[in-house]
Amino acid sequence: MTPTLVRNHRDADLSAPADAGTRARDWAEIQERMLAPLYEAVYDRLEVGPATRMLSLGCGSGLAMLVAAARGAHVTGVDSDRERLALARARLLPDEGAEGAPAHRAQLHDDGLPAGADGAPYDLITVFEPIGCAAGDSEGLAPALESALPLAARGATVVLTGWGPPERCATAPVLRVAARLAESTRPPRPGGWRPTLRDDLEDVAARAGLKPDGSGRVSCPFGYADPDSAVRGLLSTGLFDAAVRATDRSQVEKEVAEALHPYRRADGTVWMPNVFRYLVCTT
Repeated sequence: MTPTLVRNHRDADLSAPADAGTRARDWAEIQERMLAPLYEAVYDRLEVGPATRMLSLGCGSGLAMLVAAARGAHVTGVDSDRERLALARARLLPDEGAEGAPAHRAQLHDDGLPAGADGAPYDLITVFEPIGCAAGDSEGLAPALESALPLAARGATVVLTGWGPPERCATAPVLRVAARLAESTRPPRPGGWRPTLRDDLEDVAARAGLKPDGSGRVSCPFGYADPDSAVRGLLSTGLFDAAVRATDRSQVEKEVAEALHPYRRADGTVWMPNVFRYLVCTT
């Protein structure tokens, strides 16, 4: 496995998550690519290409958009994380005239939901941020979809994604570490880690008024060059922020590294098989 080319960033305040810029870089350089098989499987199934007008909700640092744009699709992304969005702009909208810069048909926004290019409606809306690893992690999804659907063509496709069954996700025990540490200084409350439920995606679709039209499962192993890269990649997801606030970052890093021990291989790499699920819906 090729080592991940990232610098080692440290902060003085160990009781807070790493700064936003560091986390965004770790996400883009280490973690985001783990879901690339999910993007490709969805795009293959839907035959994403030059005729596709795609709106990506929670587009992050833009890898899923970049894959779609490479197929010729016109892509629009929205995300509230401005650090990740800045990295997406660097990928998809390089300086005009830069030597060797690809010409992608792309728009990126950090506020509001934009209409498609030239006012044309979207025929594909994607949500590639998987739900199902924490109670309540889909609460904001149905309202976001309801806001986006008026911008879509009649009969447009909407794709929702989620974690697969915990028995098929090696990362599940690591996520339980986050929940345990988060609850260590307060009474248990709803919102911590919970097993993925079979109908999580269907429940969101029903609340948003969408009609399910097929689903699939995709193998997305999390592979890292070394334990340090694994810890930094996992913490960049934001799923461990509550644990860091309840304890401190050094303790979270230590316990996550210990939870990763069963997945370390002889060459020092870390390999965790996972399955993710996607649901195809129509408006």
